[in-house]
Parts: sequence; structure tokens; C-alpha cells
Amino acid sequence: MTTSKKTIYLIRHGQTDYNLRGIVQGSGIDSVLNEEGHKQAKLFHRSYQHIPFQKIYVSQLQRTHQSVAPFVQNGHQLTILPDLNEINWGILEGKEPTPERYQHFLTISKKWRNGDYEAACENCESAQSMYNRQKSALKIIQSENTSPILICMHGRAIRSFLCLLTQTPLSQMDNFGHENLCLYILEQDAQNPENYNIKLTNCTDHLKS
Repeated sequence: MTTSKKTIYLIRHGQTDYNLRGIVQGSGIDSVLNEEGHKQAKLFHRSYQHIPFQKIYVSQLQRTHQSVAPFVQNGHQLTILPDLNEINWGILEGKEPTPERYQHFLTISKKWRNGDYEAACENCESAQSMYNRQKSALKIIQSENTSPILICMHGRAIRSFLCLLTQTPLSQMDNFGHENLCLYILEQDAQNPENYNIKLTNCTDHLKS
């Protein structure tokens, strides 16, 4: 199906045990959904299986694959784009939360909010690096002129990707909230194809069924 205006359904992956315990995953932890996460995936599918998704894009990490598995079981195929991966949090990944580690995270996040997008902790990817690779993923998505599409990503990556889609400065990415298996819906601006307008924000109504 070809279209002049693309509609994007953008979701975060379902819950993992790392999420439940407040442990940073990042791109270096290829975690799986827990029981609640699989339930969330089924509930999302039940609410949105009627949408005729032409493409489903996921990151390289299996928690995104599992979050859309019910759609695959119904015949959809996945397109894996590694550039949709979560940010690499370096030394913070996979570690039990401590006040010191949380402060380290807050320090980096504050620098990003102040416009220092190259800031990064040890062995960590910067916000600018993540944003740059996401441009490559979006170029592929844009080149495939299909709609509607479903994209499953990760928490920090979604914030950056929403900045890219809506032409919002990265310094404002923390304004985009996200819950496990939340949904954003965006529509391409007919006058400015590089820009998308948010029609639904961080919606979890489908999980209340």
C-alpha cells in the first residue's frame, strides 16, 4: 500500500524483570519479557489487531520482538533495524540500583537537558550518537512508503526518536513520558513530510482491560 501521509504507531516494549527491579538495561542487556510483559503484549494486540499494519519495525533486542509476537503469530513479518536499539548505558547496565549510580544517571541526563548531547558516562553512548543512528533508521522507514506502521522500541530511545520525528530539540526529550507497552500515535505532516504530529501520547488504556 502506498500513501502520501504516514501514520506511525510507536510502542515501548513490555515489562522485563530488569524494569521491575529498576535495573538499567540499555542495548548491552538482551533481556526477555516477564509474565506481566507477555500479558501486556497480548492486551496491546487485542486492542490494535484491527489496524492493518503494513510494516512492523523492531530493534535488534528480543524484548521488542516478544512485545509484537502476537502480530507475528497472525502473519506479520518483522523488519529488524539495529539503529532502533536502546542507548548503550555502558557501566550502568545490568547493575543493581544504588544512590551513586542513580546520581551518575541524573548527572548525564542533566547535561543532555542543558544541551550537552555528547555527554556520556564510561563506555556509554551519548544522546547525540543515539540520535544520529536513529536518523539512519528513519531514512529506511521513510523510504518504504507504507502506512500505517508499528514500531517497537525502548524507553530512552523512544524519547530521542520522538524528538527526531517531531523536530524537537534533544534537550526536551525528558518531556516524552513512557510506560511499558505504552503507545504513541503520530501522523506525518502533509506540508512538512520531515515532521510528525503526535495524536496520542503515552497511552496505556489498552492495558486496563
